[in-house]
Amino acid sequence: MTPSATTPRRFARAGLAVFAAVWLMLVAVPPVAFLRWRESRLAEISVPAAQQEWDRFRDDMRDQAGDRGPVRRKVPRSAEPPELVWLRDYPLVAVAAWVIFVGLLAAVIGLLVRGAVATPRSPRVSGPG
Repeated sequence: MTPSATTPRRFARAGLAVFAAVWLMLVAVPPVAFLRWRESRLAEISVPAAQQEWDRFRDDMRDQAGDRGPVRRKVPRSAEPPELVWLRDYPLVAVAAWVIFVGLLAAVIGLLVRGAVATPRSPRVSGPG
C-alpha cells in the first residue's frame, strides 16, 4: 500500500477514537453529576421544614378539592414530597434511562455521521479468469 492510501485509514481510526471518547463522556458524565447533585438535594429536602411545606400543600389541595370552583383539585396521595421519593428510591432508574436512551441515540447519530462523511469505495472489479 502506498502512504497516501493509509492516510484515510488513520483519519478514520482517529475519528472513531474521538467519537468513542465523546460518546463515553455523554453517557458517563451526566449520571455521575446527577448522583453527586442527588446527595446535596436529598439533604435539603429531607428536613422537617420541607415535609411541613408538603403537608401544607396537601391541606390546600384538600381545601380546594370541593365543588367550590370550576376546577376540581385532586389531593396527592403521597405522604412525602414526590421529589424526595424519586431521589431516594429511584436514582438507578434515572441513570439507567439516561445510559440506554442517550447511549443509543448518540450511537445512531454517530453511525449516521460516519456514513455521511465516509468516502465511497470503488467497486472491485475482478480480472478475467
